[in-house]
Amino acid sequence: MEDNLMDNITLIGAASVITAGITMAIGSIGPALGEGRAIVSALSSIAQQPDAASTITRTLFVGLAMIESMAIYCFVVSMILIFSNPFWNFVITKASGG
Repeated sequence: MEDNLMDNITLIGAASVITAGITMAIGSIGPALGEGRAIVSALSSIAQQPDAASTITRTLFVGLAMIESMAIYCFVVSMILIFSNPFWNFVITKASGG
């Protein structure tokens, strides 16, 4: 019974770390590409209409903050998977007969 518990906890731990890594990889690539495209578009717009630079810049910063929030959410999910995984408590409770 003890070996089975350790195998399950090890499996859940490994799956959590791998999933957290994939979450951070995808969660970093998407916002990075989105921010790059937003900056390119803003610079192109400023080059075409220099008088609207302050409006474009303000809108750019709001958009970048919203794009960056997706990366922060992915980071939070990966930290939950690593440090506060609810599946560990479930396996330990089931293994102890509770």
